[in-house]
Amino acid sequence: MYKLIVSDLDETLLGRDGQISQDNIEAIKAASKKGAKFVPNTGRSFTSVQVLLKKLGLFQESNEFVISYNGGAIVENKDNQILQTNEMTYEEGKGVFDITSRYPENDTHVYTVDKLYIYNPRKEDLAYLEPRHVKYEIMDTDDFSIFKHDKIMKVITMNPDQNVQHQVHDEVMAAFDNKLNASYSSGMYAEFNHLGTDKGTATLELAKSLGIKKDEILALGDNSNDLPMLRKVGMPVVVANGTNEAKDLAKYVTKNNYRTGVAEAIHKFVL
Repeated sequence: MYKLIVSDLDETLLGRDGQISQDNIEAIKAASKKGAKFVPNTGRSFTSVQVLLKKLGLFQESNEFVISYNGGAIVENKDNQILQTNEMTYEEGKGVFDITSRYPENDTHVYTVDKLYIYNPRKEDLAYLEPRHVKYEIMDTDDFSIFKHDKIMKVITMNPDQNVQHQVHDEVMAAFDNKLNASYSSGMYAEFNHLGTDKGTATLELAKSLGIKKDEILALGDNSNDLPMLRKVGMPVVVANGTNEAKDLAKYVTKNNYRTGVAEAIHKFVL
């Protein structure tokens, strides 16, 4: 039996509107009742997941968890207790920001442990974040020294043009001699984390603390920031709307997309 289910959120468990289907809710609750632990594994902050946790019956529960910031933090749901962080160095965060902020058509997200700051915000980005209950502050300065004493979990840049995303990605990675973790998400973000920080590493670290083996983990994803997670678990599953790169790693590709793909996989492999 799979004892741990880790799932990406946006475009895997949640639709483009940020909502979760009743089928997915009911399947997750049934798996939890059977003894499988369900852990959201997201690039977003754990603070934005609280409404979803309420729907899943996991809100403020002890011994239940969220993995945030592409593996940058592991958080217990009870009192949002941060158990582990793997943040960027200040120099990494500043170096990424200095490059991304030079692109006038991009906005840039800077995540600290519990806050999100957005520089040069784009309207379509803010519209995407709203139904996901993402709270943020507008960053009205390009002086990155305001984060000198913060833990910087990750820095990402947004532009719906994938050519621009790749251009920024390549410039950042060249500046750091590829010594960052970089990925893409939701078709519009290029994301940067400290080297060695990813969803897969955090999944195995959490599993080890729970006495769960990698072969007892089922992971669900759709995009490039899910690839490390898919590579490191016993049962990697990709929803039908996932990228070809993600599907190449999957042992099972669901017939359905984010609306009911998670439920489909849980019924097939857990229930």
